[in-house]
Amino acid sequence: MQNMSNAPRRTMLLTGASRGIGHATVIRFSSAGWRVLTCSRHPFPEECPWGAGPEDHIQVDLASHDDTQRAIAEIRERLNGDTLHALVNNAAISPKAADGSRLGSIETDTDTWSHVFRVNFFAPIMMARGLLEELKAAKGSVVNVTSIAGSRVHPFAGAAYATSKAALAALTREMASDFGRFGIRVNAIAPGEIDTSILSPGTEKIVESQIPLRRLGTPDEVAKIIYVLCSETSSYVNGAEIHINGGQHV
Repeated sequence: MQNMSNAPRRTMLLTGASRGIGHATVIRFSSAGWRVLTCSRHPFPEECPWGAGPEDHIQVDLASHDDTQRAIAEIRERLNGDTLHALVNNAAISPKAADGSRLGSIETDTDTWSHVFRVNFFAPIMMARGLLEELKAAKGSVVNVTSIAGSRVHPFAGAAYATSKAALAALTREMASDFGRFGIRVNAIAPGEIDTSILSPGTEKIVESQIPLRRLGTPDEVAKIIYVLCSETSSYVNGAEIHINGGQHV
């Protein structure tokens, strides 16, 4: 899948690359010949599973507006005048109670609400606005990762996470309208139950009773749709939220 043409190499920035959907997305784009810049709370892994190096990784605390702004400046410096063809806002947090149970709207304290929204909602728009010129130059694509929990009460995802994802879905529509005038497409994907390390005990009951395909999705199945949304295949798709859940929402 390596890019063997004479076309300029495309560049993608992804937040939350260390595991699950983010991990699979980096591999998908890297194998297609893209340069992939990654952002996460963690330092660059010594044994990286894709062809990248520390020069393409930015360690950042997206819960901090100041550190996010610092990271944006560092990303622009590392791009060194190059364009940005895709921004994938994948990083998110979903806190649990001390015993691992779901935090509902009554139990969630204000600091937790604020922390979740800084990462799940504010960081995506800060990233997109901060890198607007680089996206404009490429007529790039922004993909926001929302969730099935943003449109229905979920037995495991907490209230702060769910409402932040609902807000991000609404933000995607606003961004599609505002960024579209610059030739930048903004879409969202809403994954359902995906086979990652953060699945909660009891997910198998959802698979049996609520998912028509009767199986979990894989991170690569999500990554493939993200890739399509960043390619010419979806050149007239803007403001959409694509459900990737095996029919769980029907």
